[in-house]
Amino acid sequence: MNPYSLLRPLFFKLPAETAHEYVTGGLRAIQSFGPARRTLRSRYTYEHPALAVECFDTTFANPVGIAAGFDKNARVFPALSDLGFGFVEIGTVTPASQTGNPRPRLFRLPGDRALINRMGFNGDGADAVHSRLAANADTGGPLGINVGKMNDSGAETAIDDYRRVFERLYPFGDYFVVNVSCPNTPDEFDEADPDHLRRIFETLQAANEDDVPLLVKIGPESPRESLYELVDIVEAYDLDGIVATNTTTSRDGVTDPPDERGGLSGKPLEARSTAVIETLAGYTELPIVGVGGVDSAESAYAKIRAGASLVQLYTGFVYNCLLYTSLMARG
Repeated sequence: MNPYSLLRPLFFKLPAETAHEYVTGGLRAIQSFGPARRTLRSRYTYEHPALAVECFDTTFANPVGIAAGFDKNARVFPALSDLGFGFVEIGTVTPASQTGNPRPRLFRLPGDRALINRMGFNGDGADAVHSRLAANADTGGPLGINVGKMNDSGAETAIDDYRRVFERLYPFGDYFVVNVSCPNTPDEFDEADPDHLRRIFETLQAANEDDVPLLVKIGPESPRESLYELVDIVEAYDLDGIVATNTTTSRDGVTDPPDERGGLSGKPLEARSTAVIETLAGYTELPIVGVGGVDSAESAYAKIRAGASLVQLYTGFVYNCLLYTSLMARG
């Protein structure tokens, strides 16, 4: 029995966000001690040429990564790489620190292997993340950086928010993701409005002197015609890929939905996110990062079969911390 199987019942007695803080605190302790990191790497890292993926001008040792949200503030991305993940996406990072929504704001649905979160872009801000990335440069695998806006920003200010984070963290990301699909921030305006997207992409590409790969993260509810329009805009502004999908406000597939607002992730989202990937892959050759309901080798492979070049997980990692071993052993 692995250690997490023994500890998980204890963690699950704690509020979800508190348990997450304990887990990341443990990873930070391991990360700070060289022998512990080496032990972690030797036990959980598995490499094989057949698993390597060339994408975004980067070689990924394997296609399975950690989604944005797990390591919002770039505290444990080296330890996550030591666990064998092919890449880590940090964030969402905002220009300045903000507290997000009041607690409790993260809820488990164990019977459905799902989570509901309404975190609201809580985080330490771009300067703090910059310091951590600078201190840990070249200590992990490929790194994605998910960028967002301040909660009180309007449409005009939001564009500058994305640019500020991008320029501050520019030296560290193997790719950047513009997060315009989070359901947990104030509805100041329609972030996915086509004209607004064009202005964001134009602004970021103007600042992108070294052609660092830029992606956009989309939600799972868009109809087919809207997905096609999004792809047309993405290709017109020479973006490099799409992350599909974010969490959902739908409660379809949840056996006993709690009366909690926020974005649903995990198993109930799997089929919908995979369908979005398949729709996108049928319309574009752009790389797609598939996320939503990945909790087994079979579910990861389903995303790849649907057209994803890479896959990410978060909720599946919560319910089975050492999921990666089974994914790679069957790769």
